[in-house]
Amino acid sequence: MTNPADVLHLARRRGVMIATAESCTGGLVAGRLTDVPGSSDAFERGFVTYSNAAKIEMLGVRPDTLEAHGAVSEQVAAEMARGALARSHAGIAVSVTGIAGPGGSEHKPEGRVCFGVADAWGVRTETVEFGAIGRSAVRAATVDHALELLAQALQP
Repeated sequence: MTNPADVLHLARRRGVMIATAESCTGGLVAGRLTDVPGSSDAFERGFVTYSNAAKIEMLGVRPDTLEAHGAVSEQVAAEMARGALARSHAGIAVSVTGIAGPGGSEHKPEGRVCFGVADAWGVRTETVEFGAIGRSAVRAATVDHALELLAQALQP
């Protein structure tokens, strides 16, 4: 598990601020980062975009991307991360969109989460299948993985 204080330290060393764009975690990634005293010098802002309308209005996710791929897709995660970067003063942004459960479908099962990380060099995405481990556990695992992705991207 990545310590949020370590992520903030890496951001400070790189001289960048962090932004988050969250769907299934509802702001938990931003919450973990801002639980750390002094986080305001490395955390710039967070977007909670639970609905498709919020993704479109707040982050500039294209309706045709949502229609073609669905909200739980690497394409949408990429647009969320790019949108958070473009609509903030941050130098790096992480996005999460997934199915925490209960529910899901054959093609998009419970526990599937798509991640995006955007910075000046581009955007990287990945999908993780956490499985049907329960809503709280999926959300907690998603937060941990988002912090790990930020830490990896911020490494010198």
